[in-house]
Amino acid sequence: MGRVPQLVARGKKDRRLGEPRELDWQEIEEMEVDARVELIRELIPLGLAEVSRVLDEEVERLAGPRHQRKSAEGAPYRYGSNPGSVRLGGQRHAVRVPRVRDEEGEVRLSTYEQLHGGAGDVDDGLFRKVLLGISCRDYEAAVEAVPGAIGLSKSTVSREFQKATRAKLKAFQERDLSTLDVVALFLDGKTFADDAMVLALGVTLTGDKHVLGFIQTATENERALTGFLRSLVDRGLDLSAGALVVIDGAKGLRASVKKTFGGQVLIQRCQWHKRENVVSHLPRTEQKHWRRKLQSAYQRPTFSEASRDLKVIRRALEELNESAVASLDEGFEETLTLHRLGLFPLLGRSLKTTNVVESVNAQAEQRCGRVDHWKNSNQKQRWLAAALLDIEPRLRRLFGHRHLPRLRAAIQKELGIAAPDSAVRTTAA
Repeated sequence: MGRVPQLVARGKKDRRLGEPRELDWQEIEEMEVDARVELIRELIPLGLAEVSRVLDEEVERLAGPRHQRKSAEGAPYRYGSNPGSVRLGGQRHAVRVPRVRDEEGEVRLSTYEQLHGGAGDVDDGLFRKVLLGISCRDYEAAVEAVPGAIGLSKSTVSREFQKATRAKLKAFQERDLSTLDVVALFLDGKTFADDAMVLALGVTLTGDKHVLGFIQTATENERALTGFLRSLVDRGLDLSAGALVVIDGAKGLRASVKKTFGGQVLIQRCQWHKRENVVSHLPRTEQKHWRRKLQSAYQRPTFSEASRDLKVIRRALEELNESAVASLDEGFEETLTLHRLGLFPLLGRSLKTTNVVESVNAQAEQRCGRVDHWKNSNQKQRWLAAALLDIEPRLRRLFGHRHLPRLRAAIQKELGIAAPDSAVRTTAA
């Protein structure tokens, strides 16, 4: 009998993220100016040499080879150089910028303008460094290891970051939602100083997570939340095929969901929030015991089993604390929506709580929590939008996403929504 090969775990050196592609100088020279500019910015050690070369190339295209006579009257000609700077690796570097003139005056070098960075240009490297941890005050010291760098003052870094986050906020607020076939919608709040940002996160039929928007308001503010949800509908959010909305149980939030989507959705109350609300009425020494009993009841696989165990707990609590009983009764059926649909064993782990949004909030806190003084509402919204756009591409697909078509079918059956004949819409990349 031959030897059975031994299976060993792959080490770090065995992992590959794809084959690297090398560029030769001929390929680089054939690139468009914009692509060459991006390449130069990434290769700081070679960048300054390449800057001089591409500037000389543009001057040669405009004025011809050096020391050559002018080909025609009024043709562009060389006119010395001026000091200038280009932005490489989040810092500015001093360069000599050749000048070209013609009979109408100075001829602008398009390559230099792109490398220098105009009024509307934002350095993506600077934006990500500040978002991920470097303060405006410490930015220059953190990147001063780049040889020959001029540096950026804290006020310059702050202006650049504000410019970048304004663009991020505008893009976030104007994103088209019409291509998303959302089957689950999570709504939960995040605290910024004395304000609350209510965040909406959608899960498509393929399990992809998309941050749909946020509003600065108190969770209980029904009027503001209704306006927010309708703004999502105006941007293309369509739940007419049926969806599950997971909320923490706030009355204003529930009312706004019902007012906006009506008979298009079912509500799943967060079991974690309900459990904590119930035990909060009990003495601290008894909370652990009742928390464990409630958790065990909610983990029952069927509606009849979970409902039976919760009613047993309710009867036991009647003699102990009527406020806890009232809390358990409020929204009782909506905490068991997944059980009633028969999908708790398949999707309970992902959809029984608002943990999906809590995870996004925790990642946003890592980026925004370093700000110790919020000056105004716009600053909060700019930071949050920038953080969410940075987080979204890293979000994993929903656990159990293969069962989401069954969730859609169960919701349609309960709500009496006719299944569309057309194919499922393609989710946005």
